[in-house]
Amino acid sequence: MVDLHSQYMTMKEEVDGAIRQVIGESSFIKGKSVKEFAVSFAAYNNVKKVITCGNGTDALQIALMALDLQKGNEIIVPTHTYFATAEVIALLGLTPVLVDVDPDTFNIDVQQVEEKITKATKVIIPVHLYGQCADMENLLRIAQQHDIKIIEDTAQALGATYTFSDDTTRKAGTMGYIGTTSFFPTKNLGCFGDGGAILVNDEALGEKINMIANHGQRIKYHHEIIGCNSRLDTIQAAILQVKLAYLDEAIAKRQKVAQVYTNGLKEVEGIEIPQGTSFSTHSYHQYTIKINKGDRDVVKSKLLEKGIPSLIYYPVPVHLQKAYQQYGYKKGDFPIAEKLQKTILSLPIHPELPEDQQLYIIDTLTEIIKNA
Repeated sequence: MVDLHSQYMTMKEEVDGAIRQVIGESSFIKGKSVKEFAVSFAAYNNVKKVITCGNGTDALQIALMALDLQKGNEIIVPTHTYFATAEVIALLGLTPVLVDVDPDTFNIDVQQVEEKITKATKVIIPVHLYGQCADMENLLRIAQQHDIKIIEDTAQALGATYTFSDDTTRKAGTMGYIGTTSFFPTKNLGCFGDGGAILVNDEALGEKINMIANHGQRIKYHHEIIGCNSRLDTIQAAILQVKLAYLDEAIAKRQKVAQVYTNGLKEVEGIEIPQGTSFSTHSYHQYTIKINKGDRDVVKSKLLEKGIPSLIYYPVPVHLQKAYQQYGYKKGDFPIAEKLQKTILSLPIHPELPEDQQLYIIDTLTEIIKNA
């Protein structure tokens, strides 16, 4: 699905040099590269403060912890997402309120969000799934009307740009009250292990989040609040600093790969290509199609027989996960997500994917669908 070794080889000298420098300095925790990357990442996204942390799940948990929410407070989140988005809500004793998604963009259904708001609703978590932003302008309008905070889960859409109706633009993860992201190796900006970050424009909030991620302390051994231990290692920060300089180029290459897929598959009956929006660019963390002819799982198996990997993001929506049965959701509650569970399929996509391999994938998939 991704070729991390080929990606590494394109910047090997710089990455190796960055790692050697950290080893030479031997400051593996909270070394200077962590602060340097946080500053660079904030500048790239045009936000006031970035707080790095251990991973994307920690980023979401810490963001919720910073809001001083109480038991019974409701958090609206899409059911079609990676489980971590919903997991942290339950972990903190908050009440998850699930909603369905748009069948074309796969992102949170804004109308359902508005319908599910109660006096207990405190947060909306839109997930910018597969690489493009949710309808943030309308979500922000709703949030403002009801005095609700928005935490953006932008782990898959880092680098995407949102254009508002007044033509102003913002990066994914910088429009809500808090933005969170992951640096898992397969992400558009990935390190060589785990990593995450939180993006804010409020300096006081940023300071509080920084304390939470650091055992609730502002000064060492003086713990003002209950926090946790979540940090980005210095070596990972140094690697990310190198890779950040190539992020826009990598996204452009992903978009080029996506266009080849689109050109080759758009006329194939039984395949529905990804749908874009007028308000967001697409960073193509995933190129996700819908198989509307034949059995998706059979198609997936036949692709693998031909040496072509593919994945399903995600095969079980949150409301049907065993861990979430305590909240009373059942099959049939969210028909769009349940249909996507049976039809979506993500094809290999990464900046280093050769066009001849893409054409092989397109030809093979087309033949499989025609015979389905």
